[in-house]
Amino acid sequence: MTVWTRMSATDLAGLIASGEASSEEVTKAHLDRVAAVDPQVHAFLHVDAERALDAARRVDQKRAAGEPLSPLAGVPVGVKDAFTLVDTPTTAGSKILEGWRPPYTATVVQRLLDADMVVIGKTNMDEFAMGSSTENSAYGPTHNPWDLDRVPGGSGGGSAAALAAFEVPVTIGSDTGGSIRQPAAVTGTVGVKPTYGSSSRYGLIAMASSLDQPGPCARTVLDAALLHQVMSGHDPRDSTSIDLPGPDVVSAARRCDVTGMRIGIVKEFGGDGYAPGVERRFAEAVETLADAGAEIVEVSCPHFPVALGAYYLIMPSEVSSNLARFDAMRYGHRVGDDGTRSVEQVMRLSRGAGLGAETKRRIILGTYALSSGYYDAYYGSAQKVRTLIIQDFTAAFEKVDVLVSPTTPTTAFRLGERVDDPMAMYKADLCTIPSNLAGNAAASFPAGLAPEDGLPVGVQVMAPPMRDDLLYQVGAVLEASLQARWGGPLLDQISQEGVR
Repeated sequence: MTVWTRMSATDLAGLIASGEASSEEVTKAHLDRVAAVDPQVHAFLHVDAERALDAARRVDQKRAAGEPLSPLAGVPVGVKDAFTLVDTPTTAGSKILEGWRPPYTATVVQRLLDADMVVIGKTNMDEFAMGSSTENSAYGPTHNPWDLDRVPGGSGGGSAAALAAFEVPVTIGSDTGGSIRQPAAVTGTVGVKPTYGSSSRYGLIAMASSLDQPGPCARTVLDAALLHQVMSGHDPRDSTSIDLPGPDVVSAARRCDVTGMRIGIVKEFGGDGYAPGVERRFAEAVETLADAGAEIVEVSCPHFPVALGAYYLIMPSEVSSNLARFDAMRYGHRVGDDGTRSVEQVMRLSRGAGLGAETKRRIILGTYALSSGYYDAYYGSAQKVRTLIIQDFTAAFEKVDVLVSPTTPTTAFRLGERVDDPMAMYKADLCTIPSNLAGNAAASFPAGLAPEDGLPVGVQVMAPPMRDDLLYQVGAVLEASLQARWGGPLLDQISQEGVR
């Protein structure tokens, strides 16, 4: 591993801007790292070295010509395979899209390109972002660099694992029920779900449109803030995009001060089902914030315990609608089209072969929840619970500036451990789901390693809508304290052979 692959995106951008390193050299170092460790980790589904190196050379030419560069110009980045990139394989982790090369680029990916970032490739994910372990990918699971027998979280496990394995310094993901934050927690990285509507969903292959939100993934708080700034902003092609200026997240990340801030602990997140090491590290994080000058307040959000049930009615209902478009007629995987079968038969065979078990489970559940005679009892009732959860957040944010909780109840579980127990899998997102239902900002920051297994723990920070800056302000304090306690970045503690 070269020194460049262990550096932050901020530091790499500084070296490139000053001419101490070229983007081509930095990009090649990361491509070499991917070649060395990704056969074990399987964070990437597609790597385009030639395209990446061409992009890096263009950055170097701009610098040599004295043209202005963005704060992350020349820095390699990985893109979750749920985002389209013109003429680049885009599968959303599903066989139904095998071989598809989209004719358009997602807005957030285009903003990376416009900022002269270098896209290395597309990262692995649970099929159509449905899962909490990346084991539902049709192309095989991703492995956690801390322990290759463990999951890296999901659905964006590839994006998080690529960071923890030092394959790229930053990645982007999407968060529908915790798909950025939960992988960040179990890989010791930073993951942010911005306010719903603050980063465009155009070109993000839809899972559940009222819940999906693109966001940044990084190894440091400042890197995440810089990437957040690049990604965000109004997009007229997304009807849910907020046409307002966003907060200054970069200044907040550099502020590193919570003096006088009121921080609420969600009373309902804790107790049975939470690993002792998770509770211990979370308590330390709260103590850190108190020592830094914050006032700690216990806050009750009484409807949070039923968020999981509401989510697993609303989300599958939207899945049922959104995935109807994948019919194998216009693009993607097609089965049985031998001239003897009807269109309906080919569609049925293609969807049967091209969609995985978890995707089918959620389509069936959602179709049932929307069916005549059950709509009000299931989908309608779940939307009423969603309103109550929004009201819980509103009441809480009248008392405190941010809320904190563990990101996920346990550390990374073993591959295969929960594949036959959907409810156990779903509970990995117990703490993250309420923020998706409400649309407020939330993030996961490293909190240390659990003493019982030596695996990473994450602390979640939740902020009011359009106050994403508060996430980074708190995260910077947690990061500084953690590095002081552990003698440097948490990822320096990785000891798994093959990913050092």
